[in-house]
Amino acid sequence: MKKIATIHTDLKTKFGVPRQAGLVPGLTGRIVFEPEYRNPDAVRGLEQFSHIWLIWEFSENIREGFSPTVRPPRLGGNERLGVFATRSPFRPNPIGLSCVELLRVETDSPDAPALIVSGADMMDGTPIYDIKPYLPYADSRPGARGGFTDSSQFHTLDVELPPELGELLPPEKAQALISLLSQDPRPQYHNDPGRVYGFEFAGFEIKFTVSGSTATVVEISPE
Repeated sequence: MKKIATIHTDLKTKFGVPRQAGLVPGLTGRIVFEPEYRNPDAVRGLEQFSHIWLIWEFSENIREGFSPTVRPPRLGGNERLGVFATRSPFRPNPIGLSCVELLRVETDSPDAPALIVSGADMMDGTPIYDIKPYLPYADSRPGARGGFTDSSQFHTLDVELPPELGELLPPEKAQALISLLSQDPRPQYHNDPGRVYGFEFAGFEIKFTVSGSTATVVEISPE
């Protein structure tokens, strides 16, 4: 397959990336097409859709060999399930599938057309292999069963962002950071209140701790 585009987001590393698309709507991304596909005709009519499917590559999770089972974070990382019964990034083919909201089709930039999306669960620089419109009549299944996700607890954190630190970020980025941390980006087996975690977000280094069910931002500094 050929890469058709690259998505640019506020997350420079795997740490902090939401575990599913749409969990943090405030996370925006900009999809830039490769020169070969940078043609306005290729996206004609796409602006009529509110959501799109992205088919992409887990470019930072390419491994040799194959494991038939994985440990889903939703189950606390303590139980193994078949890789094809999960959305784990560790797959025979490192392909991801995400439904994101299409905010607009950008037509007035030097690299236009570009797509501005929200709710992406991809790190900056992720290769995109295909884009398809989301079709509610075909893609939505209200009565579908969710397997182990129906019975597993959805774990979220309260987030404390001190005002003096929150003011260092644009308001929309501060809100996105709160939503991102509420999803608890730590590995599921970590439970150390004294540990300081750090990751890059929107051009800043974010450091935080977690005690009980509360994440506290302790430092925000420019990269």
